[in-house]
Amino acid sequence: MSARPWLAPGACAFAISMEEFRRFKAWIHGIAGISLADHKHALVTSRLAPRLRHHQLADYGEYFRLLTSGAVPGEAQIAVDLLTTNETYFFREPGHFDFLRQTIAAAHDSARPLRVWSAASSSGEEPYSIAMTLAACMGQHAWEVLASDLSSRVLERAKTGHYAMTRAASIPREHLLDYCLKGIGERDGTFLVDAAIRDRIRFLQINLNGDLPRVGEFEVIFLRNVMIYFDQDTKRRVVSRLVRHLRRGGYLFVGHAESLNGVSDELECVSVSVYRKP
Repeated sequence: MSARPWLAPGACAFAISMEEFRRFKAWIHGIAGISLADHKHALVTSRLAPRLRHHQLADYGEYFRLLTSGAVPGEAQIAVDLLTTNETYFFREPGHFDFLRQTIAAAHDSARPLRVWSAASSSGEEPYSIAMTLAACMGQHAWEVLASDLSSRVLERAKTGHYAMTRAASIPREHLLDYCLKGIGERDGTFLVDAAIRDRIRFLQINLNGDLPRVGEFEVIFLRNVMIYFDQDTKRRVVSRLVRHLRRGGYLFVGHAESLNGVSDELECVSVSVYRKP
């Protein structure tokens, strides 16, 4: 099949109709619980356009039919990856890491490992920030970090622990010196999180909008800056699933722009965007 002239490499795809947009909106909500506002119309258009060019399709209706038919293995995951937002940075909302170090780690019973779950870990900055914090304050005491995300693409990137040096600006200097390696030669302008930190993190693809795998219980769960993409019912379901994996006395962190008001009555607020399971 020859490439359609209006979808030549670098060209823009046909505009998506509102009906086609609504189909994709319902599709991503059903899979990931993400509620796309109507003003995200342009985002869907631009992010999916390369897939139309890849499959040499005439319009978004054709792509939606291909996507939902299951005819192309892996295409659904590609579309999910393209439609999910993965904005993050190291030590985002630093007060949470102070709380993790000063309140949680300091009081932890060393008879068992301190387990922390970064439930929307994106490209890895959050779980690596957690791991650096625990490595610095817990010494030889046992701790574990689980990092999960819906997107397989960002998880693969996260596993490398390799970032542009510009991403290091928010890492405390002592952590940068102790746990990061500066790139040289071909890797100049980048840094690599040390293997001693990378090896302490387990990366796992998990859809928070579905049944969760058997991952055990945790003292701390980070669920930050992801609920802003959920409607109220989805928020309740997701938080309820996660609370089942939180130990009694454990803590759930949400983003500073988020709240559990009207979402869950199983947790009590103990600090800014920090909740505790009684």
